[in-house]
Amino acid sequence: MTKIGVLGVGAVGSYYGAFAAKAGEDITLIDMWPEHVEHMKRNGLRASGSHGDFTTPVRAIHLNEVQRLVQDPFDVVFLSVKSYDTTWAATFIAPYVKPSGCVVSAQNCMNDDLLASIVGQQRAVGCVVSGITVALWEPGHVTRGGDPSSYRDHIVFRVGEHHGRITDRVREIVRILDHAEGAKATTNLWGERWSKLATNCMSNAMSGMSTLGNIGLTQDPRARYLRIHAGKEVVRVAQAAGASVEPISGIDQDVWADADDGAKFEELDAKLAQGRHGVQEWFPSMYQDLKKGRKTEIDLMNGHVVRKGRELGIATPYNAATVATLKDVEEKRRKASPANVERAIKMAEGTRR
Repeated sequence: MTKIGVLGVGAVGSYYGAFAAKAGEDITLIDMWPEHVEHMKRNGLRASGSHGDFTTPVRAIHLNEVQRLVQDPFDVVFLSVKSYDTTWAATFIAPYVKPSGCVVSAQNCMNDDLLASIVGQQRAVGCVVSGITVALWEPGHVTRGGDPSSYRDHIVFRVGEHHGRITDRVREIVRILDHAEGAKATTNLWGERWSKLATNCMSNAMSGMSTLGNIGLTQDPRARYLRIHAGKEVVRVAQAAGASVEPISGIDQDVWADADDGAKFEELDAKLAQGRHGVQEWFPSMYQDLKKGRKTEIDLMNGHVVRKGRELGIATPYNAATVATLKDVEEKRRKASPANVERAIKMAEGTRR
């Protein structure tokens, strides 16, 4: 049996970890939140929400307990920490992974090259977690949002090698993740990464700085305007970097790249206005981070696009304005408010409020 570890048992790690444990996989959950670990040890891990409600026993350990595993290393470790924690987390877990094993970046943002530089190129695998709404508001309890019917044909987990070939270990990782949600092997990891980054750049910071959830971001025409132009910039940067971006909200990359065209903009606006998550209001991870007083991933989401755009000569004013506005909120220079959407648009278009 594959020996599995999860380092970073936040919302996403808790979600697929709970389903894998329930299915009988040999899985160990490792986290730095003491109350969360202790709750799981005593009471198990509960997963509730739109995809069911159950509590399962799990093997959960604190960081300082990992040393006991040195004689029995993992075959696969899923890294689900925040992107700004990638360096220390990958360095920490590398000695506890078999030489023939692998570490899977199941994270937001573009951490694959960094992970490979730490654990070794031959031990690094990517996993894009697409379109999942989960939250961990209390120890030992992860909640899944969304309308199950809207996800009937949606594949959440896209697993790929850096070199693009489908391997046996990718198939095994897909099998493990499929306990929780639809999973598939991909030959285009980088295109999937950029597609997910675009989705994050169009929703995560927007929600955090505006307090609008998925319904609010769908219904507000100015929010849709900002999201479309942010997505356009991500795709243009990705294409300049040589990536073939997978569809975003079901729409081809070239439509996004040409969003300044009136007809293309209207197509994108109509698509975003439809929404996808049913009637339940949901808030993404950056909104949750701000509510918890935690550091956000803004520098590694929209900020990455701005830096890469500068390097490649692609203008990214909407992402830059989103970064500046979110940082003002994060550093308490400005309150989160729907008015921040218009502020970011005016900043991007050269008229500061």
